[in-house]
Amino acid sequence: MNDQPIVMQAAEGASLTQIASRVLNRPLLLHPTKAEIILQVLQGRLPMDGAKMEGLRPNASRFMGSATDDEGRRKSYRVANGIAIVSIVGSLVNRGSWIGANSGMVSYEGLSHQLREAAADPSVTAVVLDIDSPGGEATGMFTIAEQVRALAATKPVTAYVNDMAASAAYGIASAATEIVVSPTSIVGSIGVVLTHLDRSAELEQKGVKATLIYAGKHKVDGNAFGRLSEAVQADLQTEVLKFYDQFVGLVDRGRAAMNDTTIRGTEARTYIGQDAIDAGLADRIATLDAVLSEQSTTAPGPQTQRTGFGMTKTTQAGAPQAENAGITEAQMDAAVETARAEGMATGAAQASARIKSILTCEEAEGREPQAMVLALDMDMSAEDAAKVLATSPKSSGVASIESRAAGEPEFGGDASNGFGSASDKVAGGWAAAINNANKRFG
Repeated sequence: MNDQPIVMQAAEGASLTQIASRVLNRPLLLHPTKAEIILQVLQGRLPMDGAKMEGLRPNASRFMGSATDDEGRRKSYRVANGIAIVSIVGSLVNRGSWIGANSGMVSYEGLSHQLREAAADPSVTAVVLDIDSPGGEATGMFTIAEQVRALAATKPVTAYVNDMAASAAYGIASAATEIVVSPTSIVGSIGVVLTHLDRSAELEQKGVKATLIYAGKHKVDGNAFGRLSEAVQADLQTEVLKFYDQFVGLVDRGRAAMNDTTIRGTEARTYIGQDAIDAGLADRIATLDAVLSEQSTTAPGPQTQRTGFGMTKTTQAGAPQAENAGITEAQMDAAVETARAEGMATGAAQASARIKSILTCEEAEGREPQAMVLALDMDMSAEDAAKVLATSPKSSGVASIESRAAGEPEFGGDASNGFGSASDKVAGGWAAAINNANKRFG
């Protein structure tokens, strides 16, 4: 089908001045090459007199799958076999409804809308982020990354690098369930850049002199009408480092194969294909078609858990498929029987310890008949039995447990010598002890 996802049309009159306001004197999570290109495009094209420039008209990108459901309703993304394909193509800006594909930019607010819709769409079982971006603005990226992380908790999210995920784009990808690359994908550039343009020489050549009238010592820090002072440059460097620390923390949280030290150790380098996997920046190599096919055949629900560089799929029952593959039914039955036998042995040991604790506790002295009943005929814990015995009156002249046991038959022997009648004698005292305990603890 040739239908396109819904695209909000921008109002006429958007200008390069608006674009410049998003990239100059602002911290950017952007690949250096892309930053250089943007500056070259803006150079000499920014009006000094506020003249209006021709507006940029957005143009919808083409995706795989269909942008309409079975009832003909339009979506903000394409769907292929229950997989939502969210495209992230171009440089990233925070709020850019006024800009579109012709400018090579995409907005975080648009991505946020697509992710919310995919999360709420019952026909979507998984999401693929189709990424080809050098990065962009720092502000806004962290919110999108957290939104991706929240979505991945309910539906698998695969970040497919097709064919660049640098800086802010990688920050978004790092929050996905997994990152898949092609052999030529460019990944990384975990760093921050802030650009300042000194246009004083240009203005002087044109005979223009700017005068800034302001209130507040730092109100015009970083203006384009002169060189940066050392103090202002230091302040801007501090701002860049704060964004960098947040960026490193974001990637550290999303990538189990990396940590703060290894992330900083990349020094904002980019890695290609297998090198990205070796560095822990990606998980595996595959094609986009293969990723869509895999997600389409995977039952809804299971989430991917990172275990180092590899990936282990977890079933809905919670057992890793890779770990029980190849176990025969006989082996499983044997394991169950072993566990059952170990459980019975453990239970017997615990029961023996309980009986011994009751019969030898301090409270059992002089209350041996009650202690015998509590230990052998009841399921009461040793601690509770001791409390009950403490409330029961002691029997005068009662023989010790050892002497009484000497005159009684062994368990399973002949009970004709009166063992049964002895238990009957105990019952009355036992009932009285229970009543006393109920009055005391109840």
